[in-house]
Amino acid sequence: MSFTPLVAPEIKARYPDFHLISNVVRNAEIDVPDAQALNDTIAAAEQAALRDDAQRDAHLAAWAVAYEAFGTKANRTPCSAAALLKRVRKDGSLPRISPLVDAYNAVSVLYGVPIGGEDLDLYQGVPRLLIAKGAEPFDTIQQGEMVTEHPEPGEVIWCDDAGVTCRRWNWRQGRRTMVTVHTRAMWLVLEALGPMSAKQMTATGEHLMGLSKRCARVRESKPRESTSPLHLVFLRVWPHLSEKHPTQPCPDLALLARSAGLHS
Repeated sequence: MSFTPLVAPEIKARYPDFHLISNVVRNAEIDVPDAQALNDTIAAAEQAALRDDAQRDAHLAAWAVAYEAFGTKANRTPCSAAALLKRVRKDGSLPRISPLVDAYNAVSVLYGVPIGGEDLDLYQGVPRLLIAKGAEPFDTIQQGEMVTEHPEPGEVIWCDDAGVTCRRWNWRQGRRTMVTVHTRAMWLVLEALGPMSAKQMTATGEHLMGLSKRCARVRESKPRESTSPLHLVFLRVWPHLSEKHPTQPCPDLALLARSAGLHS
């Protein structure tokens, strides 16, 4: 079944250099048969966080500007990659949650790219990135209790048919669709703005896919099922006019699918 994220025209108009990688992992059991690869990536990310990186810092600065554009103070509620970077610099290490979450957090810090994960079995419909009206429900935890919040009108949100799955673009994920050790089908999304080129994003996605394969053991449930359930799909969202046909707008979602070279 296709699982293609949709981006609202208003987002593309306001942030024309936004692009993303959408990755779906199915029929997997979270495991770490190659723990060393995960540990090495986490160590590399923790070391990189302490060094200056012009490319990473330029990308995170672009996210801060984007957040300010929809009324959010980026120093208080930064994008997820900036928040992780700040936490590593403060605590000296990345937080450990679960193997796959640890993997995409490490890659996020290493490249300065916001990365999120959702449990597909708990997702309703396809992901949509849009401007909030303010009434959409968002499930979160406050003082140990489940509560329902609502985004601010004008806020950029990810949502499905049931409500908000991530507030302030990629700042805080909801509880309803979060990835856990019991997750068997996952959607991973990597998001970027102008300073991060398509080539750099592809390298980031391939690194994450290789690491995901080491953290997710394939569950062989059907003999004829694909032996390569890990797919890398690169979606570039460019509302600019087409170079070949300057009078025609580019499609809403230009889908560029490429093999990740991860066959078992």
